[in-house]
This record gives sequence, C-alpha cells and structure tokens, in this order.
Amino acid sequence: MYASYMSPTAAFSVSEARQQLAKIIDRAHFDHTPIYMVRRGRRVAVIIDAADLDGILALAEDMADIRAAESARAEMQTTGETPIPWEQIKADFGLTWEWESTHAGRRLGSPPRCTRNRR
Repeated sequence: MYASYMSPTAAFSVSEARQQLAKIIDRAHFDHTPIYMVRRGRRVAVIIDAADLDGILALAEDMADIRAAESARAEMQTTGETPIPWEQIKADFGLTWEWESTHAGRRLGSPPRCTRNRR
C-alpha cells in the first residue's frame, strides 16, 4: 500500500477539481489512487479512499505506540526502574476480575461468569 501512495499520480488544479469532483472521488475510491490538488504548481490537498485513510491512520497510531514503548524501555534502562506488573496496573484501575465459585444455574459448556471488582 505504501508503494502505491509514493508512485506518481494524477494532479488537478483546484478549479479543475471543482468541475470534476465526482470523477475524482470515484477514481480515488475504486482505483485506490490518491488524487492531488494543486494550487500555483504546489500540492495543497489530496483525495484518497476513506478505507485507505483509515488504514494509514491505524498504521500511524501503531507506530506511535511502538515508539512510545521504545522510549519507555530506554528510560527504564537509564533510570534503572523496573516495570510495573500488569496485574498491579489492572488492580490500580479496578480492572481485576473474580470468577464466581458457584456453578449453580449454569448450563453445561457455558463459561463461568465474572464480576468486576469496584473500589
């Protein structure tokens, strides 16, 4: 997907785009081709398929999460801090779960119910 966005694609002046907007939207949607809008020879906007944009945004969010995790690991190495156990984090936010010990009224094969601990 990245390579297709980096390849040369069509560009329209803003005034041309106004006249051919439906055609441009269809091309971006069906061909998954970004269509650039140009003003005074410079790209100022782009029309892309909405699903393609969602994918790009999801990848960008994933990359931001990866970088934040790498930064946190580097900070822990620098400061000598140890990670907080996941069970402790869940407990701090009241997200621990307790399985009900009774099986009364439960159909065979159904999972046990759980209740949320609240503070």
